[in-house]
Amino acid sequence: MSVPETKPTVLVLTALPLEYAAVRAYVPERQERVHAKGTRVETGPLPDSAWQLAISELGVGADRAAALTTQLIEWLHPEAVLFVGVAGSLKDDIEIGDVVVGTQVYEIHGGKQAHDGFKVRPGALPGSHALEQAARSAARDLPEVRVHFAPIATGDVVLADSRSDIARHIEAHYNDAGAIEMEGSGAAQAAHLSGQVDALVVRGVSDRADRNKRRADAGGSQQRAAAHAATVAVALLRKHQPRHAGSGDSEEGPQGGYGGDHIDFRGGTFYGPVTGKQVGGR
Repeated sequence: MSVPETKPTVLVLTALPLEYAAVRAYVPERQERVHAKGTRVETGPLPDSAWQLAISELGVGADRAAALTTQLIEWLHPEAVLFVGVAGSLKDDIEIGDVVVGTQVYEIHGGKQAHDGFKVRPGALPGSHALEQAARSAARDLPEVRVHFAPIATGDVVLADSRSDIARHIEAHYNDAGAIEMEGSGAAQAAHLSGQVDALVVRGVSDRADRNKRRADAGGSQQRAAAHAATVAVALLRKHQPRHAGSGDSEEGPQGGYGGDHIDFRGGTFYGPVTGKQVGGR
């Protein structure tokens, strides 16, 4: 009797329905699962990859993302977490429809209000090196999508005025950020505190974080940005290999192996005792 292989899991998080739909389109065989506290995911294999995806639509906000990501990590034990969705551009050369992969995630509201002004206390978490490298490799074969690698700013604010106080705050203290969104730091912090879970934020640009945001959204920019972000996320996962694949060249599989007589159960799940016989005088 063959033992079915259980694929390792990547948790793919979104905030909005259109972001969820863009990722869901890549998982044709899905099963809905419900956490004891009500959080729902759809799980299914990602074709042409080593992964099972668990997709969840969390809603808006970094605090909510942090709490629910923690809950889902403890439940599903994923190897990696991706937050995939839309964002506003903070740079002139990052255009609507482009994708920003977060080399770092900034939490922009940290600081202290003192008598002589606001003292910034920056909070930043780096994106997973392995996932970022997979994204860089995948981006070379995605001529239809422009991909940028830059820090991403997270704040509980929808930025729709490039001349506002918050825009000036970001420019003064986080001026290398390529995009702004609302959940990435929460998910990244939850993954960091959980231990050995890689995390990366992948955002498609749907507006320029200025007064034209409403017009851009009305023109379908969010759907386009979400689709491009999902494309990049899926492409990087098809490059990235699970940890049990070994530390060698992932295109050729793990280097080395077990010696001697053995039964290799790596990558599978086994239930029950093993009965065998050792022969050959050893």
